[in-house]
Amino acid sequence: MEKRIITLCYRKIIDINCTKAWDKLVFEDSYQEFKLQAQFYNQDKKYNTFSELIYNVKGSEKLHFLVSGAIIDYLRQLNDVIPEIANNIGKPFLTFKQFKFEIINSDLRNIDKHVIAINFYSEPLIWHDTIASYLLTSPLTATEGDMLTDMFAIQPFLTIHSIK
Repeated sequence: MEKRIITLCYRKIIDINCTKAWDKLVFEDSYQEFKLQAQFYNQDKKYNTFSELIYNVKGSEKLHFLVSGAIIDYLRQLNDVIPEIANNIGKPFLTFKQFKFEIINSDLRNIDKHVIAINFYSEPLIWHDTIASYLLTSPLTATEGDMLTDMFAIQPFLTIHSIK
């Protein structure tokens, strides 16, 4: 049987209602960086929201990238492990090297309106099977013979990003 190789994407949305310490730090620092970086695109102070900037100011889509710099050290704290995704025995196992930061919404006058997303892209996995709502996978680096596997539930904001 030919190996099916998949990459997963987990979309973590962070907003004012997050309760975990890591999420709160990412939320607050990304908001402060948004306010700082938005000044360049809003020198006349005509706009208050992220969507107004995107709609009216050429080049303001770069804010996604510019603000992402504020969270890099927090991502390093994860030690390349995607947060909140665990296998059936409760062990975090899904590793990442790539991510994409996105500002969903923000308002220069109100931190409560700030909403961001971090899309984590897993390292490639061997997809062995789907059993009900569970995926059975192994790391791509697994050797032939007795492969160690991880079984985990398909859950909201987790999707198969690519397959080959």
